[in-house]
Amino acid sequence: MTVHFHASASPEACPALVLNADFRPLSYYPLSLWSWQDAIKAVFLDRVNIVSNYDKAVRSPSFEMLLPSVVSLKTYIKPSRHPAFTRFNVFLRDRFSCQYCGSRQDLTFDHVTPRSKGGMTTWENVVAACSCCNLRKSDRLPGEAHMWPAHKPYQPTVNDLHQNGRLFPPNYLHDSWMDYLYWDSELEP
Repeated sequence: MTVHFHASASPEACPALVLNADFRPLSYYPLSLWSWQDAIKAVFLDRVNIVSNYDKAVRSPSFEMLLPSVVSLKTYIKPSRHPAFTRFNVFLRDRFSCQYCGSRQDLTFDHVTPRSKGGMTTWENVVAACSCCNLRKSDRLPGEAHMWPAHKPYQPTVNDLHQNGRLFPPNYLHDSWMDYLYWDSELEP
């Protein structure tokens, strides 16, 4: 089926927020979003319920459908208890700031105990660091370099990363998503 977009804006500007079967986002950061094509495919495969729509439609010669703005999975997916050890998740745990100087520019990661001195590439030994601090610390222990991380590195929980992710909302939040995001934020009087 050939689908044509019927609106002035591009359908790429209409991602769908994906909620678990309990109506919580699958992920806060990065926010769980599907392209309009993936959302429509999931609708046709009967894997999701449409919770809310955009006012924009796609159509074929025999069919027209509003683009979903929020979908919920029909089957509950149990969230992972332990997040993957990735560069992005280290940055998220450390709130996208160098643990030595606080800079948010040119981030990389640093082994607190250098690998050459027995340090492992683990949650408990890796921190976000700007390139300048990483070069300045070099291959030395914190005491030798007189550089200590602002926070002791640790293995975060999924909840830790979700909490930190809420501090960095995406550039675009559609109004229809707001009822499903940030449930634990303070309500306005």
